[in-house]
Amino acid sequence: MNESDQFRAIRRSIAHIESNLERDVPIGELSRRTAFSVRQLHRLFSRTVGSTLGEYIRSRRLTRAAAELAHTDKRILDIALDCRFQSQEAFTRAFKKMYRLTPGQYRKYAKSLIQGGTPAMMQTAPAGWTITGQSPDAYEVGIDRKEVHEGRASATLRSKTKEATGFVTLMQMFSAEKYASKRLRLSAFVKSENTTGWAGLWMRVDDRNGEMLKFDNMQGRPITGTAEWNAYQVVLDIPPSAHAIAFGILLSGGGQVWVDRFRFDEVDERTPTTDDPAFDALPPEPANLDFEL
Repeated sequence: MNESDQFRAIRRSIAHIESNLERDVPIGELSRRTAFSVRQLHRLFSRTVGSTLGEYIRSRRLTRAAAELAHTDKRILDIALDCRFQSQEAFTRAFKKMYRLTPGQYRKYAKSLIQGGTPAMMQTAPAGWTITGQSPDAYEVGIDRKEVHEGRASATLRSKTKEATGFVTLMQMFSAEKYASKRLRLSAFVKSENTTGWAGLWMRVDDRNGEMLKFDNMQGRPITGTAEWNAYQVVLDIPPSAHAIAFGILLSGGGQVWVDRFRFDEVDERTPTTDDPAFDALPPEPANLDFEL
């Protein structure tokens, strides 16, 4: 099984976890769904996602708990039990370790922000990010503190109308010096809702003159329709002449997407690149010079 097949298997396991956060998900069940042994699945999941299976499941449950604390009046004990904790005390210890606040303190803090008029989504770029695109005025882009993959916030892009055209992207750029001559994987967790066009992660590599050297925006494997949180990736070789790396999340057409936990990893040749090999493949000789073919 190659690296692409392995990543698809991890995506299947994440999808199954997301659909079953309210119940115990035995590792053997995930093992059977991915055709990996328990040991292989643990190792591959940690390498791909950056956390163990147990850590991932716990963080997702605690993130859901944080949203319920902020946006409902549900009892803390009931939230703890829904998150598969045996007691409120165990839930409080785990929650405080992740959020640095007890569940009660977090509820008070979050509700004070909401009552104080802080919107769930702000029409401003998060620190370090830029909003651009073909028709950015047709979209709302900003921070969402209710729909989150992990922690307290995610970024979201949402069309103002179902008939939106063009695209918008949330992006940033950084120096390629550290990654020159290496293979780089960009990954993130994305959720979509009623996406009528398509969405995707993207990464672009430019030389010092601004000429594009490498590019992939997932248009050949787009995120469409409605889908729960899952992992996505873009993998590119960074040429020695690379000067800058740009990346982000884009939404084309109507709908809404959320993105969280962007991450960069250096990978080896076992991880295939995701750009179109025809992008920089030149034919050995000119062809059809007399137009007779």
